[in-house]
Amino acid sequence: MVGILGANSVSGGYEIDNSLRFNDADSAELTRTPSSEGELKKHTISMWFKRCTSGTNHALFSAGVDGGVVYSIRFISDALYLSQSSNFVKATNRLFRDPSAWYHIVIAADSTLSTQNDRIKIYVNGVLETSFSENTFGGGQNLDFEVNDDVLHAVGYDTINNSLPFDGYISEFHLIDGTQKAASDFGEFNDNGVWIPKRYSGSYGTNGVYLEFKQTGTGTNASGMGADTSGNTHHYAPVNLAATDVTTDTPTNNFATMNPLLTNDGSTHSEGNTKLTTPTGPGISGPTIAMTKGKWYAEFICTAKGSVNMNVGIVKAESFDGNNQMDEGDNVGYMYQNNGNIFHGGADESYGASWAVDDIIGIAFNADNLNVEFFKNGAGQGNYTRIASENTGGDWFMCVGEGQGDATATFVCNFGNPAYTNSSSASDGKYGDFEYAPPSGYYALCTKRLAEFG
Repeated sequence: MVGILGANSVSGGYEIDNSLRFNDADSAELTRTPSSEGELKKHTISMWFKRCTSGTNHALFSAGVDGGVVYSIRFISDALYLSQSSNFVKATNRLFRDPSAWYHIVIAADSTLSTQNDRIKIYVNGVLETSFSENTFGGGQNLDFEVNDDVLHAVGYDTINNSLPFDGYISEFHLIDGTQKAASDFGEFNDNGVWIPKRYSGSYGTNGVYLEFKQTGTGTNASGMGADTSGNTHHYAPVNLAATDVTTDTPTNNFATMNPLLTNDGSTHSEGNTKLTTPTGPGISGPTIAMTKGKWYAEFICTAKGSVNMNVGIVKAESFDGNNQMDEGDNVGYMYQNNGNIFHGGADESYGASWAVDDIIGIAFNADNLNVEFFKNGAGQGNYTRIASENTGGDWFMCVGEGQGDATATFVCNFGNPAYTNSSSASDGKYGDFEYAPPSGYYALCTKRLAEFG
């Protein structure tokens, strides 16, 4: 994939401050029905998104009413699938499966054009898409699209059968009424060939909107999550969304989350991959960003468990397999257990205080010297140096898991972008939202800090 803003990248001059987190189990969406129709033959939709689940069908946007003609942008078997009932279908051969990456798409439509392939253009990270598994346009020239009509418009949901809620993050959403724009209106390649956002300076047309997700209210107004800042004041209504769904994980500062591709089979992830429930079998899960150098901090809470051992710790990336890694004897996993011991190489080692459900466990990992300190509710448990005595360098993950096979455990994981409200909103001095301030010189695991210290 060309130009993904993923781990260890830095943005250009234009900064995006916020995104909106969609949890598919909540059937979250933003909705609006225009009071009158705009231009029905020409439109452009631009957005950045980060998927949290692959292999599952999810919708990014739709316009239309269930039982009628519906325009839909969604994922089918991880391909981007654009359709309007029987009028047209475009399905990419490209698959979108990376839970660590922010992607940018532009859908630019003008049905008045004589060349069929020019009527709907799809750009992915600044590049015009040309490879499709399906590419039909049965509606003919001068087709009326449902976009900008006086029908229901939904972000993060498909109005076909009221289904396919999105699972992930959406940022910098533009809907342009009446013009077929190019990707270059919304982004540019930096000196490293990475596609980055830039400020859109054009007009929006009658029913156009710009959703920045800067507000946290639940109303359909300028203080709501769906506030339109295009100047049109076409505010979208939040549905099944909360203030904590407004996040600072964006295309210009990509935060680590837990990684559904880096886990034992059966763990379920939710809330933008900041929450997971383990299966009834021992194993652990890791995040989307590894630590190679620098000093990093994160917080973890076990919110529920059966009769299992809870574990929070550090695992060497090169041998991580997500399958009971903490029990393996090759010096790759060091897990702080709820009994206060460090579990490593199949044995317990005395370390610190015991902990329980709802305690906040912090990890401060120094990837430069491979020392780690664990914290219980802000209280340091002492520097642990055995990792350094048994390893040299490498990539390391902060991990959570459970060590018995008869029950499950649920963890919420905060790398600086929590799906819950902290009482203190401490930061690393610039980025991140933590309950307790990281130790001096330790930072949130995000691409801004990686560019500085990683």
